[in-house]
Amino acid sequence: MGINEGDLDRTLRTIAGIVLLGLMYMGTIGLWGWLGLVLVVTGAAGWCPLYAALGVNTCRANPET
Repeated sequence: MGINEGDLDRTLRTIAGIVLLGLMYMGTIGLWGWLGLVLVVTGAAGWCPLYAALGVNTCRANPET
């Protein structure tokens, strides 16, 4: 399990995840806000299982993993 997300991808995922969780907490959106938790975790880990399944890699530093 190597890193398959680049820096920009990780940053955008984390920001989007925090926004979704905040909107859910404020009651603006419903249970879809839990998707934000997935985005925050994958952004922090740098590894996305969907990317791995599809063979996508946005990380420039380590393209083999």
